Amino acid sequence: MSNSNQQSEQQDKNKVMTRKLVMVTLIMLAFGFAMIPLYDVFCEITGLNGKSNGLAVYEQQEPDTSREITVQFMTITKNDMPWDFEPVQTQIKVYPGKEYEVAFRVKNRAGKAIVGQAIPSFSPNLVSQYFNKTECFCFNQQTLAAGATEEMPMRFFVDKDLPEKYDTITLAYTLHNVTPAEQQTQAAD
Repeated sequence: MSNSNQQSEQQDKNKVMTRKLVMVTLIMLAFGFAMIPLYDVFCEITGLNGKSNGLAVYEQQEPDTSREITVQFMTITKNDMPWDFEPVQTQIKVYPGKEYEVAFRVKNRAGKAIVGQAIPSFSPNLVSQYFNKTECFCFNQQTLAAGATEEMPMRFFVDKDLPEKYDTITLAYTLHNVTPAEQQTQAAD
């Protein structure tokens, strides 16, 4: 076999390999985008999502004073969110069956109004079934004017049916910038 035939054959092999690698890369990219909706579906089916069920109704009841639960609060702000976001209290001790109110402080550091949405998650995941919010800033998007500071309330109670093995609940809020794109471009002009 001549040298030019070997080179031509090698170039063909390289082209095939390049196409395969590009295809694998595109498949991996598509799978990466599909992971979020697939994960949400999986969590809905299995109940392992660590997310709360939304608005609860509190009916006055006798609290279980025989046990005390520590509820810890954490906040995470996504990179594109120009807000300071923190719990007023980082933790609170509660009795199951009693309603409590806490607050989270936000400050908009941007020179324009920003719309935020807080997404809650729990650790351990299964406690989300027993953590009931009667009022929460996370139920709706929040708009803060440029430079504004606000305290946002959250009212909750821990269900008395919380298994005994859980004595600490961590509630983490991730704050996302959901300002409409047209509002962001208008403010940039």
